[in-house]
Amino acid sequence: MRNKYIFILSLTFVSSLLLSLFSEGLKERTIFNKQLDKKKNLLQTIGINTSVMSNDQIIESFNENITEITLDINGNLLPDIDHNLFEINEDNITGELRYFINDNEYLPAFLSNSMNSFILPISGKGLWSSLYGYFAIDNKNYSTVKGITFYQHGETPGLGAEITKDWFKSSFIGKEIYSDNNIKSIVVSKAGQANSDDLHEVNGISGATITGRGVEVLLKRDLLRYENYFRNNR
Repeated sequence: MRNKYIFILSLTFVSSLLLSLFSEGLKERTIFNKQLDKKKNLLQTIGINTSVMSNDQIIESFNENITEITLDINGNLLPDIDHNLFEINEDNITGELRYFINDNEYLPAFLSNSMNSFILPISGKGLWSSLYGYFAIDNKNYSTVKGITFYQHGETPGLGAEITKDWFKSSFIGKEIYSDNNIKSIVVSKAGQANSDDLHEVNGISGATITGRGVEVLLKRDLLRYENYFRNNR
């Protein structure tokens, strides 16, 4: 009987140890994949095609092309504040993400000198879900749009989910966020109704007016948060 209990305890211990090791390995893999996906989306925002890249090539391209920076809410550049230190708070109503260390708020951003781009994170509400992505503008005039990506959402496939399609994302490229020294941002019109000559307007998605409106709202709101930095560097 005694040997039976020793066997059960030993088996339980070994199983727990293996489960713990497996869980830790899975956790590390999940963190790696999350960081890789972030790098991939940032590269795509500035027009770099990651679909033909291996994981190592994505990491190498990111390190060559993109630098992480941190700003205070007045638009001042703050050295040596790592984005990994941020506590990220989301407004459940607006979907807006805000970034804190202790009680101090910061603005995360990215620079790509090789692609002349400034990249900021964007977030807000669509029809069914929060939308998360990145938006890039020219880092010389801080107005011309270089790209946009959405890496997470829960919108309807074939409708609101079209925000991740190339036709929608590419329509932003070359548009302008400034008009007469003020941020006007980009209007997402009803499908087929945008004026192609208007530098502040893109076509929305048929059957997804609310998602398009959500993109329009979140974009202007998040751009205004970085306005002090733009004005300081324009």
